[in-house]
Amino acid sequence: MKIRIGIGLGTTGAEEFTEAVDRLEEAGVDSLWLSEVVHGPIVDPFVGMAHALARTTNLKVGTGVSVLPGRHPVLVAKQIASLAALTPRRVLPVFGLRPARRAERYLFPAPPGERAALFDESMELLRLALRQERFDFHGRFFTVEDAAIGPLPPRPVDIWLGGSVPAALRRTGRYADGWLASFLTPDQARAGREAIERAAAEAGREIEDDHYGISLAISLDGTIPDQLARAARERHPDAEPAALVGLGWADARRMIEEYVAAGLTKFVVRPATPVPLHVFLEGFAAELQPLEN
Repeated sequence: MKIRIGIGLGTTGAEEFTEAVDRLEEAGVDSLWLSEVVHGPIVDPFVGMAHALARTTNLKVGTGVSVLPGRHPVLVAKQIASLAALTPRRVLPVFGLRPARRAERYLFPAPPGERAALFDESMELLRLALRQERFDFHGRFFTVEDAAIGPLPPRPVDIWLGGSVPAALRRTGRYADGWLASFLTPDQARAGREAIERAAAEAGREIEDDHYGISLAISLDGTIPDQLARAARERHPDAEPAALVGLGWADARRMIEEYVAAGLTKFVVRPATPVPLHVFLEGFAAELQPLEN
């Protein structure tokens, strides 16, 4: 199975984004991953994908993760299909249920108590729009008749999902082509993969063996910022944040090797604290890129 390790830019803003993209391309990094953070300087993930893909020839670019409920899935399909047509095989969309930051949840509205159902239906319509030249859809939330988003990519774009609660794992098995987790120990990641495989089998589907991954924050100074520790505890109150964050390069390498043993092969690493990109890239090239095959 192909082990690939990409980089998330953390809090990199628009004024630094172009230089960061060029550095990643020059360094031969597999992929760049863009978070959905509205309140702040971070570049919008779809705008950032378009800019990064236009400037590069090898770098793959993904969203890690974007929110799907609250967006019309046909418009999202149009964006993905357009990017995939312009830059084949380099577009890596990953979607989640809601923003990580509570303060931003109003930006992605859903009927009260219906966000999960809206997500499921959005995934059905998104996949339909990306796989059929013309389509009709009649659901609880969306009605689409005789629609077409234009020429489809020669190869269907894989849609990955995030999330690790039981409902998210079942959703991934039913609808997704891959899984990008976060804040999980290797044992929890193994259990999540197994749950997804069961859900996929129940739905008569199969997810490729090398389509399971995780996002991992790395602290180069061995400390865990309070905001990151709170996010880790919110996801998994029973786990110590130190078990979910790489405390230096050697620890990150150990964790990735344990994730690989648990059946994960795709990784997104990001700095846990602000650090110059060239410093992060030097350590990445020395410690993590050799793990790729």
